[in-house]
Amino acid sequence: MLTRQENSKDIHFRQIAERHQRRKARERLIPIGLFLLTFLSIVTTIGIVIVLLSETISFFQRVSILEFFTGTVLKPLSQTPQFGVLPLLTGTILSTLIAMAVAIPFGLMTAIYLSEYASARWRKFLKPALELLAGIPTIVYGFFAFTFVTPILRDWIPSLQATNLLSPGIVMGIMIIPMVASLSEDAMRSVPNSLRDGAFGLGATKLEVTRKVVIPAALSGIIASIVLGISRAIGETMIVTIASGSSKNFTLDVTESMQTMTAYIVEVTGGDASAGTTIYYSLYAVAMTLFVFTLVMNMLARYISKKFKEEY
Repeated sequence: MLTRQENSKDIHFRQIAERHQRRKARERLIPIGLFLLTFLSIVTTIGIVIVLLSETISFFQRVSILEFFTGTVLKPLSQTPQFGVLPLLTGTILSTLIAMAVAIPFGLMTAIYLSEYASARWRKFLKPALELLAGIPTIVYGFFAFTFVTPILRDWIPSLQATNLLSPGIVMGIMIIPMVASLSEDAMRSVPNSLRDGAFGLGATKLEVTRKVVIPAALSGIIASIVLGISRAIGETMIVTIASGSSKNFTLDVTESMQTMTAYIVEVTGGDASAGTTIYYSLYAVAMTLFVFTLVMNMLARYISKKFKEEY
């Protein structure tokens, strides 16, 4: 009888040991899998940079780098083509400024309300509803800007052209509001309640606590959300492609049709340029410029987050 019980105990312990060994084997595979996924993303990024660099070098072997970055005329399909990127840079920067002029105030006010004033019930309803804006396809935003916002603006601004930079800039700002609001609200809610309670104990009002305690404490997250919003606006494609037109004007008048870097890339890849031509290589030079812009914005966001981060 004892022998049989001992055998059953041995079998039981052996089964436990085998399960433990299998679990350890699976746990050893998890870091390997995660490393491979990380390595794949790094290799993909390196591959993109190599392709952009090689094709950009081919372009600058045909066009002077000084002409590209200082030229104010972009006529890639004319008999005497010119490849000045300043019209595209101007369009990109102006559309980004318009977008952030909309996204920053509305996004921050929304974040302040959700973090400091809204009840838990309202917050559960409003935040997912707000983030639905981020899930709308950008091509829908583009047609919204072209068919709805532009006609309304033309009633107020008669000189506004059918395709212009003002309308897509405003709609881009609406699209970026959820990003600024959500990230800023997360930063504000991460501020310890003890700081709020201390300010209330000194007699501060709700507005004073928000303005003088919560916002300064969450400043790194707020600034990072704004910088990421700028990066998002710089890289936006479909809204400006549909609503801003394809005129390569070098102007500061946002009521005119202008083109951004992303819209130019879409135009060139649409079939106007055959492989190996100068205009074909120009899209890589523009893409490389856009890549550097976005990279600088992301690095700036990381730097700001680290420099102004508060430890509690």
